[in-house]
Amino acid sequence: MLKYTKNNAFAVNELSLLIELIINRIRTLCQALIALIQIFQYKKMIQSLIICKKTEKPLVSVIIPAFNRSRMLKEAVDSVLAQDFTDFELIVADDGSTDDTPAVLESYREDMTVIRLENRGVSAARNAGIAAASGEYFAFLDSDDLWLPGKLSEQIAFFNSRPDALICQTEEIWIRNGKRVNPKLKHKKQSGMIFEPSLHLCLVSPSAVMIKRDLFEIVGLFDENLPACEDYDLWLRISCRYPIYLTEKPMVVKRGGHEDQLSRAPGLDRFRIQAIRKIMESGLLSAEQHSAAEKVLKEKTAIYAQGCLKRGRADEARHYFRL
Repeated sequence: MLKYTKNNAFAVNELSLLIELIINRIRTLCQALIALIQIFQYKKMIQSLIICKKTEKPLVSVIIPAFNRSRMLKEAVDSVLAQDFTDFELIVADDGSTDDTPAVLESYREDMTVIRLENRGVSAARNAGIAAASGEYFAFLDSDDLWLPGKLSEQIAFFNSRPDALICQTEEIWIRNGKRVNPKLKHKKQSGMIFEPSLHLCLVSPSAVMIKRDLFEIVGLFDENLPACEDYDLWLRISCRYPIYLTEKPMVVKRGGHEDQLSRAPGLDRFRIQAIRKIMESGLLSAEQHSAAEKVLKEKTAIYAQGCLKRGRADEARHYFRL
């Protein structure tokens, strides 16, 4: 029988830590493999969906998901083509638009790659764009937003100065119903390891980010099972492991107030709750991060459940009270 000593206890503790480290490494490798399989599957799927394709090998791939916003899409595309940095390709993933979006895109045939998809949501459109992209960096632009002319050059300059960085975003200008508004203090963007503040609300804008290709091969693509808050989910997966940097100049015009704005949809917190539960079950979080996520999860489930009760959805409320 092994006699208990402090040395034995120390050895057991060291062995436990080593096993935990090995398990986390295996989990990380599995997640990276799943991400690579996702991207490979998308590459195969979209080959027959590409209407026109530019063949150059650019430094940056710009991806615009589009659905029934032809007028705003044209303005978004023009803001990309007006960039003072020119080593980029533009990919528009049309998510099954039924308006005159195809005609608008046809007028830019020589300037972009167009992917025509069945309507599956913004995540599927972005993922199709990622699979078609050939750049070293990816930049996204929502079809209702605009870039200022120096957006790409600002971020490429940042990456040149910080070759260790994997993702950065710019500041932005907010326009609501045609008028400029100032974001509230709680929306103030932060730089660095921002996982814990990002739990409370989305502090990263898809239209403002630039991401190295390698990062998607580590953390995976946008989650197509989330009809909204899919970006919040991705930023949690990234920010729990890597810093998200901020460049100080506002280079994005973020337009809101229109009826089809996804972030105006009711009940979005249920998708944030789903994203938090997913990251908590991923095994990626440190003990401190897990504790912070659990605290925010309890806050959000309580608020959402109370809202369900007020609207007469008692069964749904009970479900969230039990989480």
